[in-house]
Amino acid sequence: MTESNSEAVRKRFAETASRVAEHQDARADETRAHLRRLLSLTGDERALDVGTGAGAFALALAPLVREVVGVDVVPELLAEARKRAPENATFVEGDATKLPFDRGSFDLVSTARTLHHVPRPELVLAEMTRVLRPGGTMVVVDQVAPVDPLAAIELNAFERARDPSTTRILADVDLRGLFDTNNLVLRRGEVVREDRDLDRYLDLAGCHGDEREHARTLAPADAQGQYGWYVLHKPGL
Repeated sequence: MTESNSEAVRKRFAETASRVAEHQDARADETRAHLRRLLSLTGDERALDVGTGAGAFALALAPLVREVVGVDVVPELLAEARKRAPENATFVEGDATKLPFDRGSFDLVSTARTLHHVPRPELVLAEMTRVLRPGGTMVVVDQVAPVDPLAAIELNAFERARDPSTTRILADVDLRGLFDTNNLVLRRGEVVREDRDLDRYLDLAGCHGDEREHARTLAPADAQGQYGWYVLHKPGL
């Protein structure tokens, strides 16, 4: 992550940390249920959540694994995560493109709604693959752009107006290309449509004043967001 983009992310989420945490709290049961459905876990896994924010995925995984570590660049979000953390969950400050962990040190690595904030998501996926043990599982969740290129351009224009820390919403085919580049095997993939209230969605990004009115003019007619959920396998040696 470049220094300028990293600062944009820190500023955006520092200002909205408590709002982000409240939003994830309201969705906590749904998130955990989704992960339970997608993953087959023994309960003895060591897990890592990259770009953990206020800990949504890390906290959802905590009851399902032996240990979970969340990493993020925003101290204010990490503080919210620590308020909610059980004993087996720890949160550390770190850059997703330079993870402070040894090769193959986790059984499960996840990232949720993070890649579209990163100028070079391929670096994040490469680092996640590096710290995942051979035979391990990766979970990637992010908003996906429409197949129609013009609709994708319109969506990205809106998302950047709403949240300047957004770099690019990738299409499903782009995400799958990143997985292939890292020799990850797709085990499960699905796209989930989420209803969104525009005002609440703008509030969540701290989008106010003239910026809010500008974002409104760019909002897609389809209020639903599309999110890809991908479960991937790192082949063994």
